[in-house]
This record gives sequence, structure tokens and C-alpha cells, in this order.
Amino acid sequence: MNDLEKKNLAKELEKYISKDDIFIDEPMSKHTSIKIGGPADVYAKLKSIENISKILKIVKEKNIPITILGNGTNILVKDNGIRGLVIRICDESYKMISDTEIEVSSGMLNAKLARILQEKELSGFEFASGIPGTIGGAIRMNAGAYGGQMQDIVKSTKYIDLDDLEVKELKNSEQQFSYRKSIFSNGNKAILSAVLKFTKGSKEEIQNKMNDNLMQRKEKQPIDKPSAGSTFKRGSDFITAKLIDECGLKGYKIGGAAISEKHAGFVVNLGGATAKDVLELCDIIKKTVYEKFRKEIELEVEVLGE
Repeated sequence: MNDLEKKNLAKELEKYISKDDIFIDEPMSKHTSIKIGGPADVYAKLKSIENISKILKIVKEKNIPITILGNGTNILVKDNGIRGLVIRICDESYKMISDTEIEVSSGMLNAKLARILQEKELSGFEFASGIPGTIGGAIRMNAGAYGGQMQDIVKSTKYIDLDDLEVKELKNSEQQFSYRKSIFSNGNKAILSAVLKFTKGSKEEIQNKMNDNLMQRKEKQPIDKPSAGSTFKRGSDFITAKLIDECGLKGYKIGGAAISEKHAGFVVNLGGATAKDVLELCDIIKKTVYEKFRKEIELEVEVLGE
């Protein structure tokens, strides 16, 4: 997009989004957990999903590319940034459907939902309490930890089809959940909200589980350094981080990107890392693991932009 197109789009978005929440040539490094990424042509924070259909219609009519994000975790934005419009869904609304079911907006942070559920004495989300990011992102990649995953608690999901701009709903069985994947992973469906189901528990037991998970996370993961979370998926018959460690790659770095000394499954930003650094490092990891173990490893982090 040229400068005039960016300004015109921003002006049109002001009908539905506060001017203070619309940014032109916004560095994505400010909005990703790994603190890396070139500029988005136009970046907008959507604090209510009420007008999302109208916003997407504007973009579709102008044939402008659109990227919809949650909290910027588990992604790597390339150094030249993202063309078109980037929308971050920030809506954190929710409502109780029954004593054990809650409908949650896709922009709800996992950590915030965990606190809400604890107050309501609902158990089953403790595994996700320390996963950075939002409900929408967690469902999209079927996030999991400590023996739990999103497919265990999702009852149904509402989304907007980016092809026809219709709001639709899928039951759990229709969402094609698999390891770190769902029907939403292909990018043409934007999650709006989901109904999640839980069991009754006690505040104390829920807190103890969350504390245990947090302690393990602190002990084993480099949460003190910017990262996009776990960089590679587990293999069907191997633990990827273990193979990387056995290749002697812990601490190996390119530019400002390094393989964590604490957990070989994480690539971290030591300061000033570029997406090019990270991708070159990931290529070396893939090549080294394949040469030593004849195992092909796959990125868990989603790469966006150009």
C-alpha cells in the first residue's frame, strides 16, 4: 500500500475503531512476544468484535490483505513487515452459559480467563493458565501443556468466514483438532468467540495446580527472554528439544537470536535479533537434526509477512 492508500484506509476504519487505536507503518516488534517484526501498513486494535463484519467488508472491497492476530505470541513477523491491514482482537468479554459453561471472546487473555474461572470455582483450564496469548490463538493451534489441550474444553466456536464474511459456528467434532492444529489454522477463518466447558472445583485446588504449572514453566522455560514460545513441534516418535540438545546446539546463536541455554526447544531474542537471524538459526537447527538423526522437524511458530 502507498501512503495515500494507508491514510484513506485509516480514515475509513475510524467509523468503527477509535482513531487512537489505528496506526500507520506500525512496527510489529512492539506487538509480538519475541519483539521482532517490520512494520504493518495499517495496524488496528479492535476492542469490540461487534463491527468486525463491516470492517472486513471495507477491506475486501478494496482488495486489501488482512491479518488477524491475538496477543502476538507463537508468531514471527519478517523484517519487511506485513502488507495490508493487521487487526489485533482485544475484546475480552464473556458470559456464563450455565454453571459449568462460559462463552468467551477470542481476545480474552488465557491468564485473565484462568483467574476468572478460579473465582467461579471452575476447573479444567489450569493447563493453559501460563500459556501466553489469547483464547482465539489457543483454539487456532490447539494449544496444550501439562496433559491438557484446548480440544478437551471447547464445546463450540463462532468465527467469521473471511471468504464470504458470514458468521458461522462449529461444534467441537467439526473443528478438526490435532496436535497444534485445527480447522482454523489455514487462515481463512477468524475466531470470534467460543463456548468452553469445565467441571466444578475448589479455588484452592485450582490455585495449587496453576502454581505447580507456573513453577515448572519457570524452571524449564526461558520466560525471562523474549521468544515466540516453543519454536518447533514435537515429532510423532521423538521430543524435538531433546534432539536439538543432543546435537550440542544449546546456546548457538546467529546475530541476536539464540537457542536457549535453558530449553533447546526455544529460540530467544537476546537483543536486537531480526527475523532473518531467527530463520537462519532455525534452518541450521533443522539441517543439523536431520543430519544427525534423520528426523525432519517442523516449525510450531507461524511466520508472517515478507
